[in-house]
Amino acid sequence: MPTFLPVARIRDAERRALAEGRRLMPLAGAAAARFVAARVPPGTALLALAGPGNNGGDALEAATLLRAMGHDVRVLLPSGARNLPADAARAHAGWLAAGGQTWSALESGFTPGLVIDGLFGIGLNRPLGADWQALADQANAWGVPVLALDVPSGIDADTGAALGRPVRARWTLCFIARARGLAQGAGADAAGEIHLDTLGVTLPPAGGG
Repeated sequence: MPTFLPVARIRDAERRALAEGRRLMPLAGAAAARFVAARVPPGTALLALAGPGNNGGDALEAATLLRAMGHDVRVLLPSGARNLPADAARAHAGWLAAGGQTWSALESGFTPGLVIDGLFGIGLNRPLGADWQALADQANAWGVPVLALDVPSGIDADTGAALGRPVRARWTLCFIARARGLAQGAGADAAGEIHLDTLGVTLPPAGGG
C-alpha cells in the first residue's frame, strides 16, 4: 500500500535536502516534464498554471524543458514575477531566457491539450480567492487532461478538504512523498492517478530523529 504523509514530514525532508545544498526545483520540473512528454506528442499545446510560490516554480521549470522538447507551451502567471520566492524567480528567469513568455490572463478562445496545475501544491491552507477559483473552474471546464503538481489546487494537503472547487486532475505527481490529503475526502476524488518522484530525497524518521 502507498504511504501518505502529513505535510510537516514532507516539509522537514525538503528543508533537510535544501540545507544539504540540493536544488530540488529543477529536479521537480524535470520529473514533471518527463511525465508530460511520455503522455502527449511534441507540438501539443500545453498550459502551465504557475502560482505565486514554489509550486509555480516547479511548473516554470517543467515549461522550460517541455518547450525545448518542441511543445507549444504557454505559462500563465497571474500574480506576476515580482514577489516570487528565490528559486521560483530563478525558474522564471530561465523560462524567459529560453524565449518563453508569461501571460497574466487567459486568452479568449485558447484551449490547451493539457494543463499543468502548479498553482498552490501543498501550501494552500485557506479557501481559493475568486480569481484563483475562476482559473480552477476553467481548467475543469476545458475537459482536457490535467497534471497536478504535488496536490490539485483547492485541496488541503493534510486533511483532503476542499478549499473551494478544486482542480480535478487526471494525474497528480507528488514530489518527495505523497501528501496525506490525497488519500481522503475531496482530495481522493480530485487527485486522479497518484504518482511519486522522490527527487532522490530520503525521508527522515517520524519524529525528526
